[in-house]
Amino acid sequence: MLVLTRRPGESLLIDKDVVLTILDVDGDRIKIGISAPKSVTILRHELCDQIKQENREAASGRQSAKQGLESLAKVKLAPSTSSATDRDLDPQAR
Repeated sequence: MLVLTRRPGESLLIDKDVVLTILDVDGDRIKIGISAPKSVTILRHELCDQIKQENREAASGRQSAKQGLESLAKVKLAPSTSSATDRDLDPQAR
């Protein structure tokens, strides 16, 4: 893992077309802006882990469809100031 120190307003370039910008640091919370092409999928890692776990449970029959939907409904998504997050989470928008 590469570990870098950045200050608000500073950016990182990943490959040739993904830019991560540190927007704000407030205590233990960091606001990051991501600029990437529409073809790049951007998801929070913990959300992916939860979806994988839900899929494993559903496939094993340990959870009903209703329980799965209720569990996913509890996931709190961070409010977005950019349409990029909405675009990446909405398969209809692709």
